[in-house]
Amino acid sequence: MLALGEPARLAGYSLAGVVVVGVGAPDEVRRAWDRLPREVALVLLTPEAAAAVGERREQPDALLSVVLPR
Repeated sequence: MLALGEPARLAGYSLAGVVVVGVGAPDEVRRAWDRLPREVALVLLTPEAAAAVGERREQPDALLSVVLPR
């Protein structure tokens, strides 16, 4: 499991063993998404990160992802 988005919103997830990729700017989010390892089972996205990733999440070969509540 991996969490992608703003570091301040995801800080607590690392305490539960989740790998946190802290990025904020939309272009950084997209770059990080494109580089995620294929073996990641689930990606947790902040709402802002989900907006930046956009339609990439809907591609047939996209990793399984969920958007965290605001």
